Amino acid sequence: MGVEIRVEGLKKSFGRQVIWEDVTFTIPAGEISALLGPSGTGKSVFLKNLVGLLRPDRGHVYVGGGDVPRLRENELYDMRRKFGVLFQDGALFGSMNIYDNIAFPLREHTRKSESEIRRIVLEKMEMVGLSGAEDKLPGEISGGMKKRAGLARALVLDPEIILADEPDSGLDPVRTAYLNQLFVDLNTEMGATFLIVTHDIGTARVLPDNLGLLFRRGLVMFGPREMILSSTHPAVNQFFNARRQGPIGMAEEKDQAEVASEGQIPQAMPAPIPPQLMPSDGRLRPSMRRPGEWLRQHQTKPPPGSFVDDQGRNWLTDWDSLTHAGHRPQ
Repeated sequence: MGVEIRVEGLKKSFGRQVIWEDVTFTIPAGEISALLGPSGTGKSVFLKNLVGLLRPDRGHVYVGGGDVPRLRENELYDMRRKFGVLFQDGALFGSMNIYDNIAFPLREHTRKSESEIRRIVLEKMEMVGLSGAEDKLPGEISGGMKKRAGLARALVLDPEIILADEPDSGLDPVRTAYLNQLFVDLNTEMGATFLIVTHDIGTARVLPDNLGLLFRRGLVMFGPREMILSSTHPAVNQFFNARRQGPIGMAEEKDQAEVASEGQIPQAMPAPIPPQLMPSDGRLRPSMRRPGEWLRQHQTKPPPGSFVDDQGRNWLTDWDSLTHAGHRPQ
């Protein structure tokens, strides 16, 4: 099962440039969370702090009971085995075929026999849809296949936490949709904690259980998907609905005069909340919430048109019939 990640009072800077000053939130165990924000807000830097590749100026990162910035080198090495990381470009070794790229962590960090390594590698390749591509070099496959090969490599040590840094960068919308479905299916099967850093609003709106937004050297908001997508907070509303009106500018943030001038314009309402992606086999993930559950609990009306899919089915009213049993798996 997945592991909870608890971040408290995290600050990171490079020289005089402050990346973020006081980031505090909890990434729930076994759930899919996504972290977004304008370019330059330190999303990739945050991932490096989670695994101890960078140390924060102050603060704590608790993973499975250990505080990552305060671990000794041998403890840090053991802790990192909890993580599987999908890098933005796949980070495959160009001179190795796909099989050897995926086998690399097993050969480096375990004493498994080659027959056992082969069994694991082929199993993970099948999971990500790469069966038959063992002998291909990274230069011979598409960008989407590189992402899936990088994901298979991230899975071979059976990690409890999967980190994905911009997994949809460079992919067309169709391949992005396939990759999102793969994340949902892997979470269903493995129960691992997923944290996905992305710029893709389409991904953010349908994939995760939880969403967070980094902006202005801090975490603006983090919480259940419905909380974020129904929020009227200026930065959250602007970013997750891809609008020009709001505090986020072309560079990073607008000056006060520009924001004040926009105050004359009525704030647009959040867009309809789409249904969340279901696993391919129709099962409910343990962390899936019934559509509208958070909204009902907090007496918040969903934006008009919410929870209707592209086939016209209303997941808010027809949840029980659409999910066959209408209950969580035991």
